[in-house]
Amino acid sequence: MAKVILKLGDDISTDTIYPGRFMATVLPTETPAFAFADYKEFNKNLNDKKFTPGSIIIGGNNFGCGSSREQAASCLKGHELVIIAKSFARIFLQNAVNLGLKTITAPDIEAHENDELVIDEAKIFNRSSGKTYKTIPLSGTRQAVMDAGGLIRYTRKRLLKTNART
Repeated sequence: MAKVILKLGDDISTDTIYPGRFMATVLPTETPAFAFADYKEFNKNLNDKKFTPGSIIIGGNNFGCGSSREQAASCLKGHELVIIAKSFARIFLQNAVNLGLKTITAPDIEAHENDELVIDEAKIFNRSSGKTYKTIPLSGTRQAVMDAGGLIRYTRKRLLKTNART
């Protein structure tokens, strides 16, 4: 079970998630400090570690639209957040998978800040409202990359497995 810490609407851009003025900072160890930098109180709470890993951000349709900046996903991954949205922009979703940022597509999701959600493979149960929402699973390969913790870990794991056979 995890708590919703932020609810957003449709078309949340990568510039909202990781403002362009911070693009000089690209290291995954440094990008989390600038997650939602223009949401001053929320950013402060993130950086003060007021939210537990696995806390949830709810988005509407087209979450992560805009530029292809990888930092929008890495800054959220750095806080170990879970992003549940009605839909994701294609490039943001691929960046999230590559970095191991947990993303869940739930087209009918309804949740508010402080709601408690229980997530399993095929559905999300909102304990606060008593409603259940279906999820759209990632493809097999994308899910394997996500489960491994990102593309680098996935590739390393496969290489080690291949080398162990030879």
